[in-house]
Amino acid sequence: MDFISKIKAKAKENKQRIVLPEGTEARTLEAANILIEEGIADIILIGNPEVINKMATDAGYQHIDKATIVNPLDHEKRDLYIDMLVDIRKKKGLTREAAAELMNDPLYLAVMMIKNGDADGEVAGADNATGDVLRPAFQIVKTKPGISVVSGAFFMIVDDKSFGEEGIITFADCAVHPNPTAQELAEIAIASGETTKAIA
Repeated sequence: MDFISKIKAKAKENKQRIVLPEGTEARTLEAANILIEEGIADIILIGNPEVINKMATDAGYQHIDKATIVNPLDHEKRDLYIDMLVDIRKKKGLTREAAAELMNDPLYLAVMMIKNGDADGEVAGADNATGDVLRPAFQIVKTKPGISVVSGAFFMIVDDKSFGEEGIITFADCAVHPNPTAQELAEIAIASGETTKAIA
């Protein structure tokens, strides 16, 4: 079984609720349709339901009706999330009015869904910069105790199996943390290696 097939198989074995805050972005909607069709994840799309459904119909996507669609401006847990956010950020002086405005932002709404246990993970960045995607996570979910640095990573799969782990190369990305210390770089390298082994 190849690397991508292994990832898909593991995802199916432990199906997660994944929120996609950029629900009206064309590639995101197409990806959601594929994920639902293949049974890889339970999908939550954030955006105007009418827009999402029209885009799905126009594109011929037949599985979007199985996604949960959440309108950031009008949904049943909006007040709960606003109150939670005020409580989380009260030391920073966040008012309820400001929290309500943040809940209009799909990136903040997605993270609040995770914080409240209504979603297991998030995928974003098709329409938003990395910093904008990570900011709500840093403010609301935060890092695990003892973790001093956050970094992204990507995998490159090449035909020449002499590279990496059977042709799978992990690239740790320090764009999230542009000036890491030697200790932080070591942590990033260790985490990247362990991630590759865990998936492969």
